[in-house]
Amino acid sequence: MDLYTSSDNPRELQNRLGYLMIGIVAIFVALLLRAWYLQITKGNYYREQSENNRVRVVSIQPSRGLIFDRHGELLANNVPSFNLYLVLEDIADKKALLDELARLIQMDRAEMDRKIRSRKNNVPYMPVKIKDGLSLKEVALIESHRMDLAGTLLEPEPQRNYLYGSLAAHLLGYVGEISPAQMQESDNSEVLPGTSVGQNGVEKTYDIHIRGEVGQKIIEVDAGGHEMKVLRVQEPASGNDLYLTIDLNVQKAAEEALGKDAGTIVAINPRNGEILAMASHPAFDPNQLSRSLSPADWEALASDPSHPLTNRATQGQYPPGSTFKLVVSSAALESKEVKADEQINCTGGLLFGRRVYKDWKRGGHGLMDLHSAIVQSCDVYFYEAGRRVGIDRLADYAFRYGLGQPTGIELTSEKSGNVPTPQWKMRAKGEPWYPGETLSASIGQGFVTVTPIQLANLIGTVAMSGVRYQPHLVKAIRDRATGRLFEFPPVQIGRVVLAEETFNTIRQGLSGVVSEPHGTGAAARSKIISIGGKTGTAQVVEMKAGIETKSLPKEFQDHAWFIAFAPVEDPQIAVAVLIEHGGHGGETAAPPAKRVIEEYLKNGAPQIHQQL
Repeated sequence: MDLYTSSDNPRELQNRLGYLMIGIVAIFVALLLRAWYLQITKGNYYREQSENNRVRVVSIQPSRGLIFDRHGELLANNVPSFNLYLVLEDIADKKALLDELARLIQMDRAEMDRKIRSRKNNVPYMPVKIKDGLSLKEVALIESHRMDLAGTLLEPEPQRNYLYGSLAAHLLGYVGEISPAQMQESDNSEVLPGTSVGQNGVEKTYDIHIRGEVGQKIIEVDAGGHEMKVLRVQEPASGNDLYLTIDLNVQKAAEEALGKDAGTIVAINPRNGEILAMASHPAFDPNQLSRSLSPADWEALASDPSHPLTNRATQGQYPPGSTFKLVVSSAALESKEVKADEQINCTGGLLFGRRVYKDWKRGGHGLMDLHSAIVQSCDVYFYEAGRRVGIDRLADYAFRYGLGQPTGIELTSEKSGNVPTPQWKMRAKGEPWYPGETLSASIGQGFVTVTPIQLANLIGTVAMSGVRYQPHLVKAIRDRATGRLFEFPPVQIGRVVLAEETFNTIRQGLSGVVSEPHGTGAAARSKIISIGGKTGTAQVVEMKAGIETKSLPKEFQDHAWFIAFAPVEDPQIAVAVLIEHGGHGGETAAPPAKRVIEEYLKNGAPQIHQQL
């Protein structure tokens, strides 16, 4: 019998040992490859993951630049505030945490979910802002439940503050959390979700200059994501400061002069285009919009029938009424269709075709030359002047004065108004131009619409013998880092080329509107300064014969206009006042213009202040 079995064969054992060694080597090589992959190829990734288990990077929001008036009076600054953030990866039960937070700080769950979904690129461990401007009570509640709210961060950050509430709200604007659409814009490519950016007014236009640069705080946290220690801080850089062209005292006078009326006042320096005041009523409180505003509150504000969010100075489009007679006067004199001393008889209406175009004065004005027609705002005179000039030449001169086009002021959504032409009507209405429509246009009715800032610039252009400047709101920017001041020079955007005699004739008429016994703007007469101006009453609805607009509900009554400049002999300020449904311009719009002008010129023509 053979003493050895096949399983005890030494050669077979040697083969098996070889296989075992190969297996061991293969496993060892695999382990080496895996270690190389984890440490070399994925080393940075896992190192970052490891760090994120104990380290967080928290953004530090900068202070926005301060906003001053032209004399260095502070209009907007920043105040301390607490904001609440979530680090989603540190939350074990997101639903339970959000429910608890909603209970503690009275915040809508749907709004929380929206903010969480907005996290940019889903970057792990990036804090998501849930609420800003927490009250001291809310901060205390969160701090007292801190150990039960793993994944929450409370950060002190600056919050925008407008010192005068709704004063100058439409030109200042407000700030708010950046929207997903805004994050797609090139200027906002590096802006993190939750960051406050300008949403309107100069806050929006100059946002890139005044928002500052975000800093960072690197903190060490415990297993629940609670801050244990600050490891490193990169301080944020504050934004640059804005110096506006407005005069705070003149702005206050404009706001007070409007009172509770819906309307607007624009005051401009005709020598350089600087806006001295811009008031629009009803207004809003930018402090309210710059802090947490519920969707319901925003909807109520946006749908308010009084339109408090609309800047009537640049976005309101109204028939200019008799203020348009400045354009008609320019076209009539320059085309020589009417001579300044030619007299036209006003009997209370002008028969044209089968219709009588009525004058505002029922019995008529009698014989009128251009001067007296401007002073007394005779409609019949301007019906006839407009008829002779024709709609094409009227439109041409209106365009020369900048009507029918945005002024270029640095505010978004500026409207252009409308200067009608036969070509425009065919495009817009699909109808030809009728001759009678020229007569309506000649007194600023029909299809003619303007914005108040356009009319302020128009009368300023007349005051300056045709020189047109682009209206602007920012006088200078101060670099916070260097203290250097960058001033904005005036921009001349054109010149209305008319004979100086034409401008003199019109200005004399405008002076008579205020100073002469039969002038329609006598309510603007001042004891301290000479004022020239033009009243306007813009019809809102077409009235049937014998019906007075004063008998109608407020919303159907005429708009009241008054545009003015002063001093007559050396113009320093031009003003446009519009009172919605205010009736006759001479009664309701002239006194506010006088108040604004007197406030600006009460100590004589102001010098350019350099308190920047």
